[in-house]
Amino acid sequence: MPFVNLLFGGWSALVMLFLYAPIVLLIVYSFNKADYGVSWQGFTLDWYRKMLADEVLMSALKNSVIIALISTAFSLVLGVSGAWLLYRYKFPALRWLNTLIFIPMAVPEILMGVSMLVLFRIVITWLNGWQEAAGAPAWFANLEIGTGYITVILAHITFCFPFVLIAVQARLSGVDPALEEAAMDLGAPPLAAFFKVMVPYMMPAIVSGALMAFALSLDEIVISMFVYGPDAQPLPVVMYGRAKKGLDPSLNAVSAIFIVATIVLVLISETIKRRHPQPTKN
Repeated sequence: MPFVNLLFGGWSALVMLFLYAPIVLLIVYSFNKADYGVSWQGFTLDWYRKMLADEVLMSALKNSVIIALISTAFSLVLGVSGAWLLYRYKFPALRWLNTLIFIPMAVPEILMGVSMLVLFRIVITWLNGWQEAAGAPAWFANLEIGTGYITVILAHITFCFPFVLIAVQARLSGVDPALEEAAMDLGAPPLAAFFKVMVPYMMPAIVSGALMAFALSLDEIVISMFVYGPDAQPLPVVMYGRAKKGLDPSLNAVSAIFIVATIVLVLISETIKRRHPQPTKN
């Protein structure tokens, strides 16, 4: 058994090294003076300064943050309300509805991106045709309809909200139904009982789901590649386009910031979970 433990421990260490060594090297070389190559030529913050002075990168970062914030907000509304309805009400199609909710998480992102693009193209074509009709309102007739912020946000909401729903569902699986009943027995209306009793109970899962949705939206590239517009290019799309042209050390700086931000979000989520552990049913 000691040999087996050593063998599996060594294999696990190699896997962890394979996964995390590139991330560590990326962060380290974001402070490297060398323009190209892997030789270390000294410590510098020039790439971070050039990144901040790059208008294209900063504009793409702004787009990503706006898209992620809006997508997270709508994902929270859909995820929390959906989890509550699935917990509160039982109906024959409940199992099928649960399956449909899991589909965006299970389907390959490239297939989801293609399907969203086809859907948006059909809708945009129809809207543009209606726009040219005589019955279109004046304010609508002057709009330029195409892929952009709205299509990216809708695609990100479709991809992100199931993660929020699952997090809240896991929290609700251990709730005592007597909590809501006790609040209503004490005179609280159903809406007040929900917001004053159930929402605080679900808050750790809501925060964790929001952080997860924000990180997923900020990092999403496959779906975004299909549905973005020229005025709404997310940061991962811009970074991918530059990386195809050649090595750009400023991209190391952007990636390092993304990695650190993701680690911070994960630590915040885990801290909230530990402070509010999942209760067990009696």
